[in-house]
Amino acid sequence: MMKQPQMVDRLLARERPKSSSLLLMRWEQLLFLHWAWDPAEIQKTLPRGLFVDTFDDQAWLGIVPFFMRKVHPRGLPCLPWLSDFLELNVRTYVYNSAGRPGIWFYSLMCNQALAVELARCCFHLNYVHARMHARIDETATWTYRAKRSRTPEAQFRFQSTSNPKTETQPGSLEFFLVERYFLYSADRRNRVYYGQVHHRPYRIGPALLETWTFDPAAADGFSTPERGPDHVLAAEDLQVEAWPIIADRVPSPGI
Repeated sequence: MMKQPQMVDRLLARERPKSSSLLLMRWEQLLFLHWAWDPAEIQKTLPRGLFVDTFDDQAWLGIVPFFMRKVHPRGLPCLPWLSDFLELNVRTYVYNSAGRPGIWFYSLMCNQALAVELARCCFHLNYVHARMHARIDETATWTYRAKRSRTPEAQFRFQSTSNPKTETQPGSLEFFLVERYFLYSADRRNRVYYGQVHHRPYRIGPALLETWTFDPAAADGFSTPERGPDHVLAAEDLQVEAWPIIADRVPSPGI
């Protein structure tokens, strides 16, 4: 029997596991672009056992560029040539039949070749090699570029326009979009796995978006909408812990 996530499930997901985490890292300069999407269309893209999560009956498709900093296994030092890189993910929001809310990644562009191969092998995540670059100018405007093989270059220019930022409120769309502490992935046999991260609650604010593209999501098979993002926000940097990926043993009823 399938259970839809309730607010108690979304809040419980933020609790830190009692076991030791596997990885430590920082997420910096996070930009969230989201488009409202047809839930039925999203559901068709998901493996058996995962269900599209909705807010006011709308699914959401996101593009999220950011910096990965100081990524390293617990107990080992950071390595300058391995621990810092750029990432851009295309994502949607899902839950399993037990009502555990999380993220499904369609792709994760990355400019660190070893990180791509390790994530594919150890986490069953669709990391893809990309050429990426980011810089900030004298006006505090970030320019973020990313290009994967045989696709146009994606470019984003934005300013974070609120400081200090504020914590998301349970029940809000912003809480639904960013307060996600589980990720789901699937292996080549379409067996579903999940992993957990922990960090303090997001603190978010508006962002002034000067340049954007839907191309990363188009490369994952989505038709380009005739409009810009329906929701844009920036988030404060976060110190993050991550746990290993494990098989999701919850029964998988039909939709």
